[in-house]
Amino acid sequence: MRRVKALILSYLILTGLWLVLSEVTRNEFIIGSLVSATISLIFSSRLAILENVKLNPKALFCSIKFIFVFLRELFKSAIDVAIRVLSPSLPINPGIVKVRTKLHSKLGRIVLANSITLTPGTMTVEAKGEYLYIHWIDIKSDDIESATVAIVSTFEKHLEVMYG
Repeated sequence: MRRVKALILSYLILTGLWLVLSEVTRNEFIIGSLVSATISLIFSSRLAILENVKLNPKALFCSIKFIFVFLRELFKSAIDVAIRVLSPSLPINPGIVKVRTKLHSKLGRIVLANSITLTPGTMTVEAKGEYLYIHWIDIKSDDIESATVAIVSTFEKHLEVMYG
């Protein structure tokens, strides 16, 4: 059953990418579907990471909500970094903090780490088990719990529903 889930997800992802990157005609869709199906059949056994994706209405809703939450955090942090750069005194307190994640799936942790890295002012340096080491442009707290709330919790509550 897990291989079937990975097969279906990889087919949908590849077909979606094909449609985004090509002209949407009937012939293009047929060719894209066949190529996507072939690639999915060949490689789905190696895509164990897709097994953790939850396919239910709640997870779909959280996926859509996550996009907006990510964009909001991206905008807020971009403004914050821009203000710091334009400020004559450059108010920064950079360093690396250790945060804890509740996410159990590998894919969930990857998406969390990438979301943190894509947000200006933070960058995931290393991931070890349930801990992530984050370079933070302005450390507000080096306590694990406080840093986790400040950096991780906004993304994590949605990713937990999506990936577990």
